[in-house]
Amino acid sequence: MANAQADGQWYPPEWPELIRALASGDLTPAVPRRAATVMLLKDTGDGPAVHMLRRRTSMAFAGGAYAYPGGGVDPRDDDRHVRWAGPARAWWADRLGVDEAGAQAIVCAAVRETYEEAGVLLAGPTPGTVVGDTTGEDWEADRAALVARETSFAEFLDRRGLVLRSDLLGAWTRWITPEFEPRRYDTWFFVAALPEGQRTRNASTEADHTVWITPRDAAAGYDRGELLMMPPTIATLRRLTAYETAAEALDAAPARDLTPVLATARLVEGEIVLSWPGHDEFTKRIPTGGAPA
Repeated sequence: MANAQADGQWYPPEWPELIRALASGDLTPAVPRRAATVMLLKDTGDGPAVHMLRRRTSMAFAGGAYAYPGGGVDPRDDDRHVRWAGPARAWWADRLGVDEAGAQAIVCAAVRETYEEAGVLLAGPTPGTVVGDTTGEDWEADRAALVARETSFAEFLDRRGLVLRSDLLGAWTRWITPEFEPRRYDTWFFVAALPEGQRTRNASTEADHTVWITPRDAAAGYDRGELLMMPPTIATLRRLTAYETAAEALDAAPARDLTPVLATARLVEGEIVLSWPGHDEFTKRIPTGGAPA
């Protein structure tokens, strides 16, 4: 169970021990797995709201924390032709800082995870359309097969004759799990607007609650210690408060800096100082034998 801070920052109690092991050379950093997560937005009378899910407390990673739909990249999605709308794979490769095959797999992961965990599919029969309601039994059977990894997302799109709408996504930021974490992810965060005719639902077995909430209200809940979140989640929410519509956020995405944010831990005067470059609010000072301050 994560330690509770004065705010809602998710902080695993094992981090000090892991940080010391990394500093002493007793811990070899795990290679981060590529992942994608999507901040799904819809306009409300109070500005854009974002779809968030609360991870079950039984989850090994970030249990009880609020997050966005997301998950690991499926390597089967990097080498199969996918019908594609929007910027070319070469554009996405340059934007995401990977090769074209990797870019396709990352974008596929973003769209697939949004479908798996929220029931929303950013794809359509033509480059300018999206599917309508995806709650029928046949759609649910396909979604379950994707969750079970019985089929790849590329295969699903091909069989359904669907075009992936990469133009409905905007790359927003990139965070890499700290080197001392045994479960590490290199995660690209995207923004997208809820397509007309579709609706979200809690389709994830990893979540016990979902909510549409304005970034401002979510950040206030975090500041009061009521909503538990990992640093990248609250950091992205704070940035989203600047926009009055979902379209504004999407328009801002191409100019966003995708330099990876990676936490650093260093020993200063008998304390471990844990910090995230460019995000001073998350800095923690950990006594060599104690909990964070």
